[in-house]
Amino acid sequence: MNFTRWSARLPGTQRRAAARGDRSSVPSARAEYARSEPGSGPPGGDTPETSAENARKPGRPSDQSSGRPSGPALEDLPAHEILGRLPALVALVHGPDHRIAYVNDAYAAAFGPRPAGATAAEAMPELDELSLLPLMDQVLRSGTPRTVKSRKVRSGNSYTVTCTPVAAPAGLAANGRGKDKNGRNGAGDKGSGGGVLVYAADVTDHAEAAERLRASERRLRETAVTLQRSLLPQELEQPDDLRIAATYQPGGVDAAVGGDWYDVITLGAGRTALVIGDVMGRGVRAAAVMGQLRTAVRAYARLDLPPHEVLQLLDGLAAEIDASQIATCAYAVHDPNEGQLVYASAGHLPILVRDEDGTVHRAEDPTGPPLGTGGWIHTSGTIELPPGSTAVLYTDGLVERRSEDIDEGVAALERALSGAKGSPQVVCDRLIRSLGVTAEHDDDVAVLVVQHPARTGTNAELFHNASLELLGGIEAAPRARAFATGVLASWRFPVELCDLGVLAASELVANSLQHGTPPMRLGLRRTDRRLIIEVTDGDDHLPRRRRADPADEAGRGISIVATIASSWGSRRTPGGGKAVWCEFALPQ
Repeated sequence: MNFTRWSARLPGTQRRAAARGDRSSVPSARAEYARSEPGSGPPGGDTPETSAENARKPGRPSDQSSGRPSGPALEDLPAHEILGRLPALVALVHGPDHRIAYVNDAYAAAFGPRPAGATAAEAMPELDELSLLPLMDQVLRSGTPRTVKSRKVRSGNSYTVTCTPVAAPAGLAANGRGKDKNGRNGAGDKGSGGGVLVYAADVTDHAEAAERLRASERRLRETAVTLQRSLLPQELEQPDDLRIAATYQPGGVDAAVGGDWYDVITLGAGRTALVIGDVMGRGVRAAAVMGQLRTAVRAYARLDLPPHEVLQLLDGLAAEIDASQIATCAYAVHDPNEGQLVYASAGHLPILVRDEDGTVHRAEDPTGPPLGTGGWIHTSGTIELPPGSTAVLYTDGLVERRSEDIDEGVAALERALSGAKGSPQVVCDRLIRSLGVTAEHDDDVAVLVVQHPARTGTNAELFHNASLELLGGIEAAPRARAFATGVLASWRFPVELCDLGVLAASELVANSLQHGTPPMRLGLRRTDRRLIIEVTDGDDHLPRRRRADPADEAGRGISIVATIASSWGSRRTPGGGKAVWCEFALPQ
């Protein structure tokens, strides 16, 4: 196609052509301007004197061949005239005392006129406000320029200041009086002939905008951290048999929230669930997924399921919430009657347990893939938690570093834990310090410390256990009532509490004898805060509370227990069968 024919119709073509026409007409116009000047003659007609005179006149063409007008040359202007017209603040000082030689109009307008010959320390307090006097000494000694940014004076203005060394002309002293009779500089000091040029640019608007931005970022981060902390437990539950503390350290200085969380859930009958988890990534989305998973864990925990079944349910839910989010979680249950942690892990770091003598054990297996992957059957494992021991659950932000393998971080945590003593909160703080976690740490950190205290003396007298094997069928009921009566009386409970405890034990035993299968067992446990009654049998059918009709002769046992007790519940036991329990709060 012939583009020449259509080029005039293309967008912008006419404008480009017109621009070329304008540029082509510039030389002729300039030549016409040169000819129209009074006294201008043909090219080459000026004498050298006339050409020099024309070059010094503003607006006269400096080159007749090019027709370009020019102003006075830069070297023809005095320095004070150039500096006086600058909008920046300029001051010139000389000598080791920094005596004032010159300030421009902008400087005088900002801080007032300054007397020549006075020292900067006396007559220029603004330099002291900007902390420039030591810097000027350094510049004068080293001969190297220095710059400071966004320094504020009392008036509220901010300046970026550059101090540049200035050498005095040869043979001229710094004070302008030449050398003394001995041939020394007038100031009588080495380097007194030099000076410093202070150049200050007003950056108040920029500094105020930067401060507003920093304040906005601080508020945004505070809001984000508040959001993150609101998704975590506001107050940790403290079980009767454990002492627990937790620490959450947000990572970095940006406003992005993380997905680390922890939780402590009381399951009843003295059992406690411990949870630690981490949603990978940062931002509101990670925090939202974390909040949903934490809520789901608490709901599943109320079912009193084994740890691996809880993770199995959580795995399916995580895939439904957001298949693109990866989350790890460790879920453990402590039973005071067993003295151990039963746990399951979905891609999370191992639980560490420190014995009373300082030996640290690592709960290695079993560990499954992270939540949301699906298709994996999680399993539960156990680790001993005897009296006097301490367990630590944590997220990867505590042990993971860019420069080393994560196993090295876990080993460093083991070493720190082996020497960590004191209350759970003290242990938390010591682990955070030992692993080098600071406010500038680039990842969120969550630590959950659980202690199983060793009780002795009068404190140990508040914790008792008693149990009875229910043998012989229906005739075991009166033996169970007599056993409960004797045990509760020996624990010196009030008469009313003893009667309620015996009634609850009788109803639970009767229910187990009627609907359960051997082996059957009645357990009584007292802590410093509650009385726990539990009956186990070999049938895994869980009882439920129902409303019995007036004509029914049965079906009221669980309703009676739920009415008189502070709380009740049931769960399936790992070996098959079930446990039904109830609790009574002890009078303070």
